[in-house]
This record gives sequence, structure tokens and C-alpha cells, in this order.
Amino acid sequence: MEDLIYLIASFAVILAGALLFTNAIEWIGHKLGLGEGAVGSLLAAVGTALPETLIAVVALIGVSKSEDVAVGAIVGAPFLLATLAMGLVGGTAYFYRGRRKQGIRLEAHVPTLDRDLAFFMVFFGLALGLGFGAPEAVRYPAAGVFVAAYLVYVAFTLRGGGEAQAEESLNPLIMARGPAAPAGGSEEPPLSAAVLQVLIGLGAMVGGAHLFVESLLHFATEIGVEPIVLSLILAPLATELPEKVNSFFWVREGKDSLALGNITGAMVFQSTIPVAIGLLFTSWELPGNAAISMVLGLAGGLIAFWALRLRDRFELPAVLAWLGLYAAFIVIVAL
Repeated sequence: MEDLIYLIASFAVILAGALLFTNAIEWIGHKLGLGEGAVGSLLAAVGTALPETLIAVVALIGVSKSEDVAVGAIVGAPFLLATLAMGLVGGTAYFYRGRRKQGIRLEAHVPTLDRDLAFFMVFFGLALGLGFGAPEAVRYPAAGVFVAAYLVYVAFTLRGGGEAQAEESLNPLIMARGPAAPAGGSEEPPLSAAVLQVLIGLGAMVGGAHLFVESLLHFATEIGVEPIVLSLILAPLATELPEKVNSFFWVREGKDSLALGNITGAMVFQSTIPVAIGLLFTSWELPGNAAISMVLGLAGGLIAFWALRLRDRFELPAVLAWLGLYAAFIVIVAL
């Protein structure tokens, strides 16, 4: 029972840190004049992906080292994003189609969406292929390729990220709120305040990740479940999905570039940088549950390409397919 309480507390700390981080990173993106596609696919996406990445890193270098927890956190996040998160965002667009001026049609920055989905499919597929006994002589150079690929992705996204986000669409900086703040928090905060908030949020995520790994290992032992099963389901569900509430509000208001960029950009990050860490610091021999989750995640990516890129709309069959893929994995794990 005590381990469960610590596990819940670690979730709260990680999410509080992520909230501070993502709120500040949007202001930094605004001040740097980055387009909505770049803010969604780079700044917001990396901010929401950091908690899972830190869980994997802590699981490898912390006191209670666990490759299972690390691998589960690495492959579980992109699987959840390509299935459940996509399904919830698509369902939101379909449910609020009468409120959205574009209905179920998609109004996103198409070059960013194309790039995100292509990078994800290629590198998550490559990560799956390397998970069946690739030797160190292959894994180590491949890790360098994954990192280099993400840097190339960053360069392309910065070069063509669409129009800059308007200040009125930003939530007030959390650390700038208070009795002395103007009504509605409309005054633009200084860059130093945004940077300080980013650092505080990052520190909270690191501390929460340490607590999460220790608590997860103890709790898994207590209930007799393999740590990788909990890390595949609980870690991404607790750290990725709540942050995708941003995407829910964005797509409800018709801000599809931000909503989808937040998800697809995180998919690209999760399929490159954390995978590179796994290739370097684990044996990267994927157990059955992890491999199945990756196959289903790639299927979710194909559905996203069909629905969002080829059909250019949020259709109910695609939503049901995304949710079905996630439900199928839960059933497989349960059996």
C-alpha cells in the first residue's frame, strides 16, 4: 500500500513538473518567433516526452537499475501516442465537429504532419527490427544514426514550422500569475521568468522520475507482476495522456496544427532519442509484450497517415481503430 501511495505521488510530481515545463516552453517559442508547427512538434512535444525519457534514464543509472522498466518506458510511450492519444484527439474532433468551423476536416500544417509521420514510421520500425538480437557492433552505430536523424528533423521543422503562435492563444505564464499580475495575465512575461520556470519544471520531473522507478519496482514485486508490463502501460498512461489534455482543448477549438504537432512531434522524439539511449545502454532484446506494442504502434501510425494525410479528416472508423489497437494490447497483456 505504501508503494502505491509513492507511485501516485511520483505521478503528481512528474505531471506538475511537465505542466510548468510545457507552459513556459510555449512562451519561449513565442518569443523566439517559432511557427505553430515547430512549437507543437518540437517545444511542446519534447516537453511532454521528457518525463518518460527521464524514467528510462533513471531506470538505467539509478540505485535500483532495471532494463525492463527502461525498455517499457521507451517503447510504451510512442505506442500510446500512436493509438490511444490519437483516438482521443480524433474522437474530440468528431464529437465537437459542430463547434469546429472546419468540422471533421483537418486544418494542420501539412508539411510538418508529413514529416512527423514519416520519421516515426521509419525509425520506430527500425527500432523494432533491431530488437531481435542485433549485436553491439550494429546497435552502437545505429544509436548515432537515431540521434543524427532527430537533429535533422529539428532543422527541417525549424525551417518550415508554419506561422508563429499568436500571444492571445497562449496561457499566462504560471510563475507570472499572482495578485500583481494584470487581469487575464495578458502582459508578456520576461524571457528570464520562462527559462526559470522551465528549469524548475525539469527538476520536478527528474525528482519524480527517481521516485517513480523505485516505487514501480517495489509495487510490481508486491503484486506479482513483471515490471515491464507495468512500465508499458502505467508509465506512458500517467505521463503522456494527461498532458495530451492540451491537444484535447486545441482540437476542440480548431487549432489542429498545435493539437496534432504535440502528438506527432512527441512520436518522433520518442522513436529516436529514447531508443538511442536503449540501444546504447541496454541489450535491446525486446520481450514479447514490448514487440507487440511496437507492432500495434506502427499500425496506429499507418492509420494516422491514412486518416489525417490521405483522407484529410478525423473519421469515426479511424478513431475506433486507434482505440481498438490500444484495447487489443490490454487484452493481450491480461491474457
